[in-house]
Amino acid sequence: MNPDLQRILLVDDDTIYLQRLAKALRDRGCSVVAVESAEAVPEAAAELKPQAAVLDLKLPGASGLSCLRELRAAWPELRVLMLTGYGSIATAMEAVRQGAWDYLTKPADADQILAALSRDPSQPQNKSEITPSSLDRLEWEHIQRVLNDNDGNVTQTAIVLGMHRRSLQRKLRKDPPQT
Repeated sequence: MNPDLQRILLVDDDTIYLQRLAKALRDRGCSVVAVESAEAVPEAAAELKPQAAVLDLKLPGASGLSCLRELRAAWPELRVLMLTGYGSIATAMEAVRQGAWDYLTKPADADQILAALSRDPSQPQNKSEITPSSLDRLEWEHIQRVLNDNDGNVTQTAIVLGMHRRSLQRKLRKDPPQT
């Protein structure tokens, strides 16, 4: 157990994922406070005095990036890992530019999170760890992002994507492609 990672703040609006991740980190010896909204972060952080934070990029209300800025202002040495279901190079670069320690796409497990938080960010990642997403995966992520931006409205999402609604429904029925 890395002594720099004993107190971890988790912030994610996906309740089931948040609970499972918190349990897995506790099983690995971490003290964890898990919250579901950006509004709960300041109080939880003040109580825990975290050594690391794991933030979902998309939260209801304020974004994970705004939480990142708040946490880094209060604790400049805090290791902040950004998580998102909608990975993109642009958001990864923005998160790192604003002070994130690292960036992972969901679903990331406790071991991946602890490894990312333990990694020295000044050292490049092992090239074998970096795998580009397939075109099918990128398309699926884009559709999910647009669907989320349209609050789950399939008709509006189809209009925005410029595709027939039934074609979009067929794509949405499929499981996400592997990376």
